[in-house]
Amino acid sequence: MTARERFLAACHCQPVDRPPVWLMRQAGRALPEYRELRRRHSFLDLVRTPELAAEVTLQPVRRFGFDAAILFSDILVVNDGLGQGYRFREEGGIAMDFAVETARHVERLDPGRVRERLAYLPDAIRRVRQQLGDQTALLGFAGAPWTLANFALEGGSADAWVQAKRLWWEDRALYEALMERLTQGVIESLRMQIEAGVDAVQLFDSLAGEAGPKLYAEAALPWLGRVVEAVAGRVPVIVFARGYHGAWSRLLLPGVSVLGLDWQVELSDVAAELPPTTAVQGNLDPFVLTLAPEVVRSEATRLLRGMHERPGWIFNLGHGVPPGARLDAIQALMDTVRGFAATVGAGRLSS
Repeated sequence: MTARERFLAACHCQPVDRPPVWLMRQAGRALPEYRELRRRHSFLDLVRTPELAAEVTLQPVRRFGFDAAILFSDILVVNDGLGQGYRFREEGGIAMDFAVETARHVERLDPGRVRERLAYLPDAIRRVRQQLGDQTALLGFAGAPWTLANFALEGGSADAWVQAKRLWWEDRALYEALMERLTQGVIESLRMQIEAGVDAVQLFDSLAGEAGPKLYAEAALPWLGRVVEAVAGRVPVIVFARGYHGAWSRLLLPGVSVLGLDWQVELSDVAAELPPTTAVQGNLDPFVLTLAPEVVRSEATRLLRGMHERPGWIFNLGHGVPPGARLDAIQALMDTVRGFAATVGAGRLSS
């Protein structure tokens, strides 16, 4: 079974010889080869230059042999594709070119130009696909409309994410007009990636936890559902709503194949609440990758013990790779997951 076959089988809740593993977003930034590129190129240059984006995508796969690669990109490219550019502030964080405050700002967002402005995405994907062949899975991704709306309305990174909630309550028509355009942009971005050859797509709702479960269900999920419906059936769709800890069934939108879970929940408990036809992904605390390999082995083994009998499980972090991740810790994680199946098969798994 190739790594690609293993990953796709897990997405469809079919038995595999061991859980597939990849590390959620930014896995390459712990690598010296990535840091060398960053000395010569800005982050946005890497994202927007297909040959560079392809190289950064492939670097962690070459070093660690993950079962899947995820395209090196950024959730805010959809905003950029719609016409709301962004940059990184010198003091840290994101600054959008303008904050969405009025109907005229919303009208500046043009879904009709997304393919033109984001043409570098499929170009990078085709380059990566050629290198990976049929051996390793390739994932595309996009930010979910709710998260993108928060950045659009705040004008970038914020200490408190309040403008999306304020607009929802005070001007529902303008809120819906913004979400309509963001949703169209996300759908177009994902369609481009699927057409270029990705095996699955993940939707990152990184700011889901900024809304309570009821508000999230009303203000965010309908738009997320529109995105899933538009691309489901072509490739598996993974939904990751960071910080959402409400009724898990609400996230099982029609067309969702895999539910990604953050590190703040007990993975086996949540998995037990989900139907066996829904795969789960997660959820090692990313912080442990900054610690000694023995800590990583211990925590990874704990997850493996709790989940190894569930066919539909993809081993992953509960969020992105932290900047201080250690190479020996990532290697220890990979060795632990790969060695676990042999341990179980030989009957050496103690209680």
